[in-house]
Amino acid sequence: MRNVGNQFIEKTKYKYMEESDQTRGLPQPPLEIEPQAGWKIIPLPVPNRLELGHVDLRRALEDRRSVRTYSEQPFTLAELSWLLWSCQGVKAVSNRPVTLRTVPSAGARHAFETYLLVNNVTGLEPGLYKFLAIDHTLAAVNLKAGIADRVADACYQQQFVKTCAVTFIFTAAAYRMYWRYGARGYRYLFLDAGHVSQNLYLAAEAFGGGACAIGAFYDDEINRILDLDGQEQFVIYVTTTGKKP
Repeated sequence: MRNVGNQFIEKTKYKYMEESDQTRGLPQPPLEIEPQAGWKIIPLPVPNRLELGHVDLRRALEDRRSVRTYSEQPFTLAELSWLLWSCQGVKAVSNRPVTLRTVPSAGARHAFETYLLVNNVTGLEPGLYKFLAIDHTLAAVNLKAGIADRVADACYQQQFVKTCAVTFIFTAAAYRMYWRYGARGYRYLFLDAGHVSQNLYLAAEAFGGGACAIGAFYDDEINRILDLDGQEQFVIYVTTTGKKP
């Protein structure tokens, strides 16, 4: 049976690849989308100074499971900083330039931007934030009442999106990947999403947390909430996190 999925796999095979914008000499897109004017910037605890306890890798792998019910215990700002570092932390910016992060990415393109629906973090007002990975800071995007309801409704009405401590929303800046790989780069976006979310699962285990990856969301609605056009930038994956009950 032929469908749009079959067509996607077929048309992104190497035999259809054309010369990329990189080989054409077109300028590289920015490594990170700049915050909008007026967004309040919030510093985060420095990752390499965090002591959140350690867990054996085998135990983390064995204990890892999707958690949809969370305790009412909040995350600390240090715990949130650790999770952000673990799934999108920038270790260095190379001379190419590219960002070298705590997760693998095709060609070190690292095409994701990370938004957070903060529900229960000590010292942070509930609302929508954006992670600025290079500086390891947060930007307050939307702190209006009702934003959590809107995000949960856009995630197929899954209520644990707003009862967890923090919901991570990973968005793709598609041209950052397309610039190097053309249409095949769209495959790599979805592969990279798996790397990011799995790191988040394992990092949460280090301090008694849990996570649940979500692929069920209304694309147009959640893109609209984040003010994304759905073409150049779009939501690719969602993961809830919180303390295990």
